[in-house]
Amino acid sequence: MRARRDFEALRQRRMQAADMFRRGKRQVEVAEKLGVSQPTVSRWYQLWVTGGRAGLVGARRAGRRPKLSDEQLAEVEAALARGPRANGFPTEMWTLARVAEVIERVTGVRHSQTQTWTILRERLGWSRQRPARRAVERDDAAIATWVKEDWPRIKKAPGAAAPGSSSRTRADSPSSRR
Repeated sequence: MRARRDFEALRQRRMQAADMFRRGKRQVEVAEKLGVSQPTVSRWYQLWVTGGRAGLVGARRAGRRPKLSDEQLAEVEAALARGPRANGFPTEMWTLARVAEVIERVTGVRHSQTQTWTILRERLGWSRQRPARRAVERDDAAIATWVKEDWPRIKKAPGAAAPGSSSRTRADSPSSRR
């Protein structure tokens, strides 16, 4: 996951710019001293002229606001905690499509499966889970036999050890390197 921005450090850099503007420093000097682009300093200067230091404080967050409020998210989490059957699904298994459907039913906000996974992982702190039980049909002895006997035979198929060719010509053609 990508590191979050340090909003306090960004705010302090803007405050340094405000102090430099107040002392009469040119925008070029501010850009060089603080290591930011000229358009950024020009935007800061306009904010400083119209709002002073308070104009450069900043928003304290980046990006679009989430579509779901914390209250809506709590309602969704409560619905999910009741389980899939309680939410009208035939089996006791959650899928992203089912979770997205519950979110839409509870809040009226539709999310894609990717957005749904982000909500589960980042906002609710949920993770992917594997089933607690193994399949009833699973035969560990048959699996062990297959791994011991069949897999080595399949792995050592004829011609598997021979080097491949990146050429488009057939391996047995006169222009082949073999």
